[in-house]
Amino acid sequence: MKKILIAEDDRAILTAVADLLESESYEVIKSADGAEALELFRKTSPDLVLLDIMMPGMSGYDVCRAIRAENAAVPVIMVTAKGQEVDRVVGLELGADDYMVKPFGMAELLARVRAGLRRGALAAGPDRAAQAGETLSFGDVTVDLEAMAGEKSGVPFTLTPMETALLKFLAAMDGAVASRETLLEEIWGVNCDVTTRTVDQHVARLRQKIEVDPSKPEFLLTAHGAGYRLVAAGSRRSEP
Repeated sequence: MKKILIAEDDRAILTAVADLLESESYEVIKSADGAEALELFRKTSPDLVLLDIMMPGMSGYDVCRAIRAENAAVPVIMVTAKGQEVDRVVGLELGADDYMVKPFGMAELLARVRAGLRRGALAAGPDRAAQAGETLSFGDVTVDLEAMAGEKSGVPFTLTPMETALLKFLAAMDGAVASRETLLEEIWGVNCDVTTRTVDQHVARLRQKIEVDPSKPEFLLTAHGAGYRLVAAGSRRSEP
């Protein structure tokens, strides 16, 4: 049974979301306080986190930052009343995989949760783009897709499930262009309020990790008016 941590200070929303997820056979861990939510995350190791931004004790931003410092793999969905573009960008830059704005429908929420869990499984498991142990090379940057981690000029970094899923999908394209719409369909898997701008934001964050100069990318390239393509310097599979 998949475990989902809900951090939400609005008791009515917290109860409604918990009831929905429990009716879908998910194990639910609830918190209305940011600091408590982080403690519960450490104790319970959930498979996905639904995280409000405005909470007592500790903001959702700070909780997300702390989660990503400890665990790069768990999918994090920001759930908030703050819908401005800057808030969305901050959440994504801190490592959130998805972003929902209140009010939202329960069917949409459930679709996002299922998509997030699929991305988490995709990032953790082998697929057509990356079997266990495959490493991608981008100049002096190497990325271990199985470990969801890499090294840039000797400095280690981690990848989120969304970043890993994007790299895997683009690597499987063998240099061909993937449109933003294709990436939305294949990676996000839902057609709610996720926009092509969301794809751009995740690509920009990924470039910060794999490009020497993100403003002049050499590997994760934009095909203007078409989408994105990945040109890796090489890939190899580690011996079993």
